[in-house]
Amino acid sequence: MRSVRGLFVPFLVLALLMSAVSSSGASEAPAGQMTWAVHISLAPTWFDPAETSGIITPFMVLYALHDAVLKPLPGQLMTPSLAESWSMSPDGLVYEFVLRKGVKFHNGEPVTAEDVKFSFERYRGASAKPLKDSVATIETPDPGRVRIRLKRAWPDFMTFYAGATGASWIVPKKYVEKLGDEGFKKAPIGAGPYRFVSYSPGIELVVEAFDQYWRKTPSVKRLVLKSIPDEATRLAALKRGEVDIAYGIRGALAEELRRTPGLTLKPNVGQATFWVNFPDQWDAKSPWHDRRVRLAANYAIDRQAINQADALGYSKITWSIVPSSFEFYWQPPGYSYDPVKAKQLLAEAGYPNGFDAGDYFCDAAITYVGEPVVNYLNSAGIRVKLRPIERAAFFRGWSEKKLKGLIQGGSGAFGNAATRIEAFIAAGGTYVSGSYKDIDGLFLEQANELDARRREAALHRIQQLIHEKAMIAPIWLNAGLSGSGPRVEEAGIGLIAGYAFSAPYEDVRLKGK
Repeated sequence: MRSVRGLFVPFLVLALLMSAVSSSGASEAPAGQMTWAVHISLAPTWFDPAETSGIITPFMVLYALHDAVLKPLPGQLMTPSLAESWSMSPDGLVYEFVLRKGVKFHNGEPVTAEDVKFSFERYRGASAKPLKDSVATIETPDPGRVRIRLKRAWPDFMTFYAGATGASWIVPKKYVEKLGDEGFKKAPIGAGPYRFVSYSPGIELVVEAFDQYWRKTPSVKRLVLKSIPDEATRLAALKRGEVDIAYGIRGALAEELRRTPGLTLKPNVGQATFWVNFPDQWDAKSPWHDRRVRLAANYAIDRQAINQADALGYSKITWSIVPSSFEFYWQPPGYSYDPVKAKQLLAEAGYPNGFDAGDYFCDAAITYVGEPVVNYLNSAGIRVKLRPIERAAFFRGWSEKKLKGLIQGGSGAFGNAATRIEAFIAAGGTYVSGSYKDIDGLFLEQANELDARRREAALHRIQQLIHEKAMIAPIWLNAGLSGSGPRVEEAGIGLIAGYAFSAPYEDVRLKGK
């Protein structure tokens, strides 16, 4: 097939000439073991990029086992990885990716254009519909090139493809077809810096260094992700040296960690926003249909007090589901903590004695936010019961619209304002229970708008409407508080801007390595 490279103008052509690549051949053999105490129960769904759920948690595993065409790396959020370069046609309709030569999956098979096409086509996670609906064809002119043709110019194509979804994370076509989806999750193979060794449900995931990884040979031979849901137990394991890094140490325990000799507190304000959803606001019979009730919930929560007590003041009160670092972010005005006004609004809405609001569902790993929020709501007369659910089941239930009452939302996924609005606000989104026509109209308008200023204006207006309608009760931009032990030279936390966990794993190091 004739090359069409001349039809393209470089939009971003980066050869990722990293010092790590040039030195990888001279690096020492991987040695030692690094163990993480993670705050959630690891689920096999996160072993498969096709099922990426629009949150950041799956990437805790993806960054070890798999690799992507492009992905966030230190210094750049859209770094060529399995692709050594990419380009976009002048009309914005065609994207071409040139794959890196010599890259192999863990079973020794080469990464080819067919694997890239296959991985895109089998992707079924969050935002799969808008992403796939934008694509006319995927062509593989040769084993080292992939060409994606869009139906229309879409300024967010790369943001969705290489950031907000798992569609650009590549799995081996022949291997997956041989084992099937469920078989693949039991014995995943990828092209990442670590290969799968074992998984004990509810206990741990073990991976070992893949010494043929293209970017650099990992420093640490074995990584263990150990599920320890209880926060005090995680800290105790860190203090005893049973683990090297512990995620999610909050409040008084974080203070204890900070005071303990040999341990290091590592706060990391990423892009994880938390908020309260009112899924019944579209039901005319529900109290939440009344904007005054939703406003009352907003005034009832003392966010600053929760921040100081729980996050040691490191979290940021931004009043939005969109992280303040994202493109097209609009800064909403805040709500004061005013329990008197909250009760007044409830009385005006016809609930002078408050009302029973049912359940308050939250990710079990984020009960440290749910508990104080529930206490504040109950004090204002909005009587709810906290219902923590293990993370994978929580997001599955939310996406399947099985959770009724209040839902504590949260996402640390990469993207921009449009990707967050698509997943959580606009009609058809993975976690959307209902929507408003004016917001939906503006969202469709901005998706087709190539002028950046007009697009920004539309996305700002959507965020203004979210605030004016009091669609949600924003809580904060979360600060992850983690701890590392005395053996750790580089924990990897904060190396990738906005990312909540350790990565890239090939960059983590033990002392003496």
